[in-house]
Amino acid sequence: MWIGNLSVVLIISGCAAYQYLKGTVVKAFATIIIAVCASIAAFGFFEISAKLLLRYAASVGPWAQPLCFTLLFVLAFAILQTAASHLTRRPTDLGLWPERIGRVVCGIFLGLILSGLLLTALAMAPLSNKYPYERFDPRYTDAEKPNKVFLNADGLATGWFSMVSSGSFSAIRNKRSFATLHPALLDQLFLNRLSTGDNLSIMTASPAIEVPKKNAAWYLSGHITDSDGQPFPPKSGHNLLVVRVGIKKRAAKDAARFTLSQLRLICKPKAYADKPLVGKGHNIYPVGYMKAANQLQKKKLNDPIGIASSDFTDRVKLIDFAFYVPDGSVPVLVEFKLNNVAEVPPPVPTEQAPEIVPFIESAGSNAADGSSNRREPPRPNQPISTRPRRGLSGVSKGILGDDFDE
Repeated sequence: MWIGNLSVVLIISGCAAYQYLKGTVVKAFATIIIAVCASIAAFGFFEISAKLLLRYAASVGPWAQPLCFTLLFVLAFAILQTAASHLTRRPTDLGLWPERIGRVVCGIFLGLILSGLLLTALAMAPLSNKYPYERFDPRYTDAEKPNKVFLNADGLATGWFSMVSSGSFSAIRNKRSFATLHPALLDQLFLNRLSTGDNLSIMTASPAIEVPKKNAAWYLSGHITDSDGQPFPPKSGHNLLVVRVGIKKRAAKDAARFTLSQLRLICKPKAYADKPLVGKGHNIYPVGYMKAANQLQKKKLNDPIGIASSDFTDRVKLIDFAFYVPDGSVPVLVEFKLNNVAEVPPPVPTEQAPEIVPFIESAGSNAADGSSNRREPPRPNQPISTRPRRGLSGVSKGILGDDFDE
């Protein structure tokens, strides 16, 4: 955490000192407005621009989103700052103490905005879970208890944009809200790369998931046991929901190995479920997958899961994932890794639920991409050059997938 906290303190201190020594209250306040406008451009269009970038510069791979986010902010900030400089060429002095205090206050707010945007951009990058700070403890991961940096700088930046984002993702025909596609964006980003040290990609080279249009979600009822045969414990105020997700065979190179932290269900209140891409949602992460008709295989969020080549008997491998969904909420979207999203149909009654599709992960079996599900540690005398290395994910051809193309 100290790296993230130190970054926030240094950036805030630097901005406050610069504005005090070199700026004026009017220019400092204008810079804050410019930073806010530039952040809107970055948040609103980084995924679309990353998709375009990958068409012409495929080698950037999982760096596309953080690069586009940073470039959009820098370009918008530079253009607006240049225009503001021409409009504020004549000096404006509000007096000794108003100038001194106002410059510092504006510098602090500017530093808070810039530090939050920097930490957000780094969270998008394929870095180790420890950088820019460890938001979730990989040993005891709880998606509902994230760690936060000093003043929650990055949470302020992403939360503010989510609050004002209604319609910011609007296409010409359909409105899309950032607060629905990316509720708790920071949690999504950090959990998506929670176990990248296990050779897990953070994005896929092509659309990797699909959800059946009918009978793809239903509530579990009756006697449900875990893999040890013990009754599966209920959760107060929640219902156990199954969502059927298909992993596409053509995307198996990047999708055949994943963690439950890379799969999230977006839920909304029942009253707003008729428009799944507008409004505000919340993330729900799986507790496991169905191993048999009434048996649920519980998994930790950072446990790697592998799909063997033999599991792909068709073009997709269907897996029934289980979620604890709060009362009064319904699923609307399911997201996978950094760049896959699919719409979830309304849950059907228990009596209309389809038969469970059992999924049993074979220990030590080869995944569809030819890699082992269990990573073998290097031998002590093995040359460093031949030891397994952590690789980056394949190149993405679409940020939101074909179904959500602008």
